[in-house]
Amino acid sequence: MLKRVLAVAAITLNLVSGLALAQKKGDADKGKEVFEQCGVCHNATTEEKKMGPSLKGLYKKPKLANGQKPTDAAILGIINKGKGAMPAFDEVLSADEKADLMAYLKTI
Repeated sequence: MLKRVLAVAAITLNLVSGLALAQKKGDADKGKEVFEQCGVCHNATTEEKKMGPSLKGLYKKPKLANGQKPTDAAILGIINKGKGAMPAFDEVLSADEKADLMAYLKTI
């Protein structure tokens, strides 16, 4: 029972912190610098696929590769947990870096 309560609390905390980050306004210029790490696998200026899909127009797409709408929460979830060959960046990027990155992704 205690394990279940702790698991629910951890999930709730993760969701709340993710929503808070999604609502935080980032700096797109700083986010462009953060994107340099992403640019190894993702294009930002062309539709051309690298190791991962192009992120050009990400927020304008009707849906992501996983079928979800491109919302802050959905994109942050992929950044945090990774997907397929993409590693998780939850502990690699700070909350500010993630907010900045998401602000930049909205500009491309």
